[in-house]
Amino acid sequence: MRKKPDILATRILARSRLFRIEALDLRFANGATATYERLLGAPGGAVLMVPLLDAETVLLVREYCAGVDRYELAFPKGRIEAGEAPAQAAQRELMEETGYGAGRWDPLATVTLAPGYFGHLTHLMLGRDLFPQRREGDEPEPVEVLPWPLARWSELVGREDFTEARSLLALYLVRERLAGTPA
Repeated sequence: MRKKPDILATRILARSRLFRIEALDLRFANGATATYERLLGAPGGAVLMVPLLDAETVLLVREYCAGVDRYELAFPKGRIEAGEAPAQAAQRELMEETGYGAGRWDPLATVTLAPGYFGHLTHLMLGRDLFPQRREGDEPEPVEVLPWPLARWSELVGREDFTEARSLLALYLVRERLAGTPA
């Protein structure tokens, strides 16, 4: 196992409502020094939920995504607030975005996005035993909720508006989990 580089100094280069850009001055085990930059997201990370409406149907949401300037289909997701565990955040976000709560949460995986420069974790969660429960959210417009049959998963993967990598991975993990293969 390689020794991690020593962090000699850190400084914030820029800050926004959602992100911070941090510079790290590093010294590697061979003596080489370098400055890396990383984008830091929410301290607690995020959750992405796969709500299982019934044994054969998941819920997707369609919302505007500023990064690609279009509406995308994806699984509901959101930031983990201070003091929340992933399952608590998943429950809150699911109620806000879909109008459902889950009687049971099963962790699927914790994943990173571009770990070379983005410090952010997303906890992928499977929500089972859904029940109607609406909670006021922070979305600027109503989120469209779309039930999707798991039997049509290959059609979903082929859609031009279902491109979010975390949602794609979650779909495959859920299919494996439901087929009895440990995800």
